[in-house]
Amino acid sequence: MMRKSFDEQLRELGDELTEMGALCETAIANAAQALFEGDGKFAQEAVRADDEIDNRERKIEALCLKLLLRQQPVARDLRQISSALKMITDMERIGDQARDIAEITRYVNLQHVEPALSIKEMAQHTIKMVTESISAYVNRDLEQAYAAIDHDDVVDALFDKVRGELIALIANNPEHGEQALDLLMIAKYFERIGDHATNIAEWVEFSLTGKHRADEQ
Repeated sequence: MMRKSFDEQLRELGDELTEMGALCETAIANAAQALFEGDGKFAQEAVRADDEIDNRERKIEALCLKLLLRQQPVARDLRQISSALKMITDMERIGDQARDIAEITRYVNLQHVEPALSIKEMAQHTIKMVTESISAYVNRDLEQAYAAIDHDDVVDALFDKVRGELIALIANNPEHGEQALDLLMIAKYFERIGDHATNIAEWVEFSLTGKHRADEQ
């Protein structure tokens, strides 16, 4: 009977993580739309999603602690619970960085700025990474986790490309210097979101295999 109750709570944990992951995707997508469409309502939606992500983090943390304290989890359960605790930290940071992007969009105008296309591509790949990493957890899919981890190289390469384009923009049009710095900050936030998505995928790998890449380095 106790095991049945425990399994039900584990399923609840999975559902909560899935919903928190969906909120992360919503926050990033709205921040990106605010950036490329210049519409403040999308920025507000990104901020609202971040607030809900913070609420979910507290709820999931409490559920994990309850599972650890009230039950007697076996090794596989412990991996799943400890991975969830690590993952929600990265998800919370993704929400924060989406919010940061949304707030910067109030001061940025991407019209007629050449690096805009590269930043847009970077945003698309970053959203894909977050989707892949969350989906890997939901589906307990190791290959999908590996795909998200590998995808980080694409985001890093795009960040280098954006940085080079912004340096050229400042060199050729010094009057755009302040805007270029804002755009570089946005690109850096997207890169960090990619790093957090990688972390999530690595914790999915740990939950399934018992091995974590940090331990092998």
